[in-house]
Amino acid sequence: MVIIGGGVMGCSILYNLAELGMTASLLLEQNVLGSGSTGLSQGICRMHYSNSVTASLAWESLKIFANFPDLVGGDAGFVKTGYLVIVNSTDRPSLEQNVAMERDLGINTGLVNPEEVQDFAPMLDLTDAGGMAWEPDSGYADPYLVTTSYAARAREMGAEIETRTAVTGIEVSGGRVRAIMTEQGRVETPVAVVAAGPWSRQVLAQVGVALPLTVVRHQVALLTRPLDQVPEHPIVGDIAQSFSFRPEGVRLTMVGFGEEEVSVAHYNQGVDMPELATAMQRIIRRMPAMSESYFRGGWSGLFDVTPDWHPVVDQAPGIEGLYCAAGFSGHGFKLSPMIGKTMSELIAQGSATSLDITRLRFGRFAEGDLLSSRYRYRVFA
Repeated sequence: MVIIGGGVMGCSILYNLAELGMTASLLLEQNVLGSGSTGLSQGICRMHYSNSVTASLAWESLKIFANFPDLVGGDAGFVKTGYLVIVNSTDRPSLEQNVAMERDLGINTGLVNPEEVQDFAPMLDLTDAGGMAWEPDSGYADPYLVTTSYAARAREMGAEIETRTAVTGIEVSGGRVRAIMTEQGRVETPVAVVAAGPWSRQVLAQVGVALPLTVVRHQVALLTRPLDQVPEHPIVGDIAQSFSFRPEGVRLTMVGFGEEEVSVAHYNQGVDMPELATAMQRIIRRMPAMSESYFRGGWSGLFDVTPDWHPVVDQAPGIEGLYCAAGFSGHGFKLSPMIGKTMSELIAQGSATSLDITRLRFGRFAEGDLLSSRYRYRVFA
């Protein structure tokens, strides 16, 4: 068994395979663990979605993040802050439908009014809020710690990891996987999992598998907070203004904004100052005391985006032994514990038993059976 990609997905799959007794596994990473999209993630753990499959994956994953030392081992860096969704009046029906669906799934969420929000988030200006939902159990975790904790536990159980080992191809004959080709040589294997994030499309294309994937740049900025006025705040998914923000430690606020299609090989890894200025206007609008904040740095990461902004977690068509876990469209980190679990079940048992992931099958694009979002801002799918 070979896993291609050493981000949080690859390491979660490696760990969960080892948990099922499949310890003769090798993970290959072209750089170092967590050096791709994972290490540039905002790390938000929330459940608000328009589809039951992603909401369920996020809910079950949150339980693992919140109890990571006991369930996995190591540190996830999980911080419980709560998650507030804010929409305008146009999106209120969508918000209500999503919350009703999530509550049917057992997710701890509910609609809240401005007076209730003021009790736990008095720093927010809600005069334009057309509707809000609150998830008290949500928070954020550390993507690097989660990734390396999964890797360490997998190694303890006998799995192997090789970093700075670029995959150059997949050898296929007789309709099945035979080996993985790397810059260091050939690795024989009957099973391979492509979990290479934005690089997954080109890896699969080498064996004639067309994964419909575009690469989208997402910017992240760190802002100081006036601690005398905003000592803390929850995570906010501000659909009304098309951005999100969360606390980062005790002194900073992390803001995520701006999506544009780019090339995986060439993109600006920094922050665009005009876009940052717009993002700062939005956060000041939502949290007026942030008018006293200033920019402390930032970066841009990559989303691997499918046509419906949902991942493919399935066996690749036409090639026995080839699997794909890619196209997470900005949702990957928060789903990663359960993606690792369900993908390992699919490989080891022939189907996922923890949750039904058939909606995330490869063939849905050709079938025209795409998932949908109730919001126009697709990253909140």
